[in-house]
Amino acid sequence: MENKTISTKSVHCLVLPFPAHGHTNPMLEFSKLLQQQEGVKVTLVTTISNYKNIPKLPNNSITIETISDGFDKGGVAEAKDFKLYLNKFWQVGPQSLAHLINNLNARNDHVDCLIYDSFMPWCLDVAKEFGIVGASFLTQNLVMNSIYYHVHLGKLKPPFVEQEITLPALPQLQPRDMPSFYFTYEQDPTFLDIGVAQFSNIHKADWILCNSFFELEKEVADWTMKIWSNFRTVGPCLPYTFLDKRVKDDEDHSIAQLKSDESIEWLNNKPKRSAVYVSFGSMASLNEEQIEEVAHCLKDCGSYFLWVVKTSEETKLPKDFEKKSENGLVVAWCPQLEVLAHEAIGCFVTHCGWNSTLEALSIGVPIVAIPLYSDQGIDAKFLVDIWKVGIRPLVDEKQIVRKDPLKDCICEIMSMSEKGKEIMNNVMQWKTLATRAVGKDGSSHKNMIEFVNSLFQV
Repeated sequence: MENKTISTKSVHCLVLPFPAHGHTNPMLEFSKLLQQQEGVKVTLVTTISNYKNIPKLPNNSITIETISDGFDKGGVAEAKDFKLYLNKFWQVGPQSLAHLINNLNARNDHVDCLIYDSFMPWCLDVAKEFGIVGASFLTQNLVMNSIYYHVHLGKLKPPFVEQEITLPALPQLQPRDMPSFYFTYEQDPTFLDIGVAQFSNIHKADWILCNSFFELEKEVADWTMKIWSNFRTVGPCLPYTFLDKRVKDDEDHSIAQLKSDESIEWLNNKPKRSAVYVSFGSMASLNEEQIEEVAHCLKDCGSYFLWVVKTSEETKLPKDFEKKSENGLVVAWCPQLEVLAHEAIGCFVTHCGWNSTLEALSIGVPIVAIPLYSDQGIDAKFLVDIWKVGIRPLVDEKQIVRKDPLKDCICEIMSMSEKGKEIMNNVMQWKTLATRAVGKDGSSHKNMIEFVNSLFQV
């Protein structure tokens, strides 16, 4: 297989992520990588309502165009209901995307390929309409995709009654490992339906790309390639400054509007591996009781801590809890990749979203896993039981992680006990494999080159 692109002409790729942070970030990073290849032009497409959340890119970088989701002033917030938002977007989106492609073609900026978020399968119909390459991009891991695929096939059916789940190329799974949407399906089928719908027409896609790397999910990757021969892993889709340094000036990964260096400045004064980083992502909302338990744990655990608490949740903190002290800092936002890569960080207490999971593995930070919803249970399962890079505290009958079990997990890692050392060794091995996957001759790099070369041959 060639390890460099074969450029005999130019190709123009549209990249269309679902307009949410966790979907836009990895597809933006993949776009940056494509843009580095000779003869490849990339246009990132987002919704009018989401445009303000896209970071300013260098003038010589990726072009950004917009389409309508039917709620141009505020997206989901304007719709006030996610199902209503999806229904309108699915109605308006295909027409708006077709209009954009027509306009680009009319000004001699011909589109050759559409790389679309798998959450929007209607994009493939638009690609077929224009006779261009359609590449589905899976932003979640292969295990999660396998579960959704088997629901699509009818082999897993809500409501869930099994005590154990057996699927090809996967370990035995327990109910707590399954996506939360599986259990709320009867109350609201929207979220499971959108996950399953990814596979409604994926067999018609020219390529299927996934934000994972082969070495991380070998068994299920091999199984997936038997189902779809055009499937390839291309991750981890992170800024390459944090991986193999091939892409310069690529530190700005976040699409958040809020910027602050307070967290980095605070960490700069802390000893190596002395601080715990706590973040439960941008979407999840913790109840007051859970936040109080985390707060009491951090106050008593004996380590420095940096804790991200969204502005909307600050009122849930205990009244006597200091948001800034010598021992701890609470911020509304921080540059997560820079924080994880900081030498002061020794442990990451996380909700186990896939982006956070890949970041911790790729940078080499041990995990305390507190999954909350969606795919986070399966991510936690693999982090703890399969990849062995973390610990998962028990929850009580109210599904709350109490102060003492959380404290025990943090201390196990921070004190570098025998188990802590084993976890640290394991996560450093995964860091090496992630770096190797995206480097020259690595599995993901080769897959990306194969994909790009195929575009020149169309």
